[in-house]
Amino acid sequence: MKVGLQIPSYTTPRGPEALGRELITVARTADAAGFEYIAVMDHFFQIPVVGPAEMEMLEAYTTLGYLAACTSRAALLTVATGAFYREPGILAKIVTTLDVLSGGRAWLGIGAGWNEEESRGLGVPFHPVAERFERLEETLQICLQMWRGDEKPYQGTYYQLERPLNSPQSLSRPHPPVMVCGGGERKTLRMVAQYGDACNLFAGRDEAKKLDVLRRHCEALGRDYDTIYKTAYYFFDPSRGTARIVDELGALAALGFDAAIGAVQDVWDVTPLDVIGSEVIPAVADL
Repeated sequence: MKVGLQIPSYTTPRGPEALGRELITVARTADAAGFEYIAVMDHFFQIPVVGPAEMEMLEAYTTLGYLAACTSRAALLTVATGAFYREPGILAKIVTTLDVLSGGRAWLGIGAGWNEEESRGLGVPFHPVAERFERLEETLQICLQMWRGDEKPYQGTYYQLERPLNSPQSLSRPHPPVMVCGGGERKTLRMVAQYGDACNLFAGRDEAKKLDVLRRHCEALGRDYDTIYKTAYYFFDPSRGTARIVDELGALAALGFDAAIGAVQDVWDVTPLDVIGSEVIPAVADL
């Protein structure tokens, strides 16, 4: 079982003036402690489950580029990009750029997107839900085509690319791993089976059933279920005791999950990262 950090909030005790330095400290500590992934949210406003919209929020890929320069081993990704936030060809270029400059450490974490408030607030067209999923599928097709080096025109319902050139090509081969995020049983999990290298489900939200649905989609599409890397979004709170975390990650591993990625309580203190690195990561490494 691998462990990953996601940073969902940039509101720190010392304010925006110190945020750049504190991000470096958090990222380097996680990298050194053995976290396999360092992830950020892809939102423009803070989301309600974390706090009010006015709380500090950094643009995701600028932040990941910054973190790439101050880390050396952890994979870098969003959990998760809303497919309609950026034109698909540009998104492929962004993730490729991150992959090249980080030495092959980029992943594409992507979902259909949902936050109407931030979209309307910043003038990003917010489409009906069915269209958002259709755009997600076209985005996945375009990114994978560009990473194959296939420059033939792409003609979709929503996106038309005359020459999807991608140069330089990603260092990750055959392409940066694609994590399709979300637990929608009819569309999202089908797209995991059809296009994804990995899935991301919320721990504690009927994840066993979701994995069963994913397995059925794999069977219908002729995909080997075991080739999909399974991750769970999990909130790490060492104050509850690291033994409890180890037990809960063990339960996820028993269901077939390969990694747990999520926020860490009091992450700006960085001590919890060291605790997880010394007491949790070694204990779950062989699960």
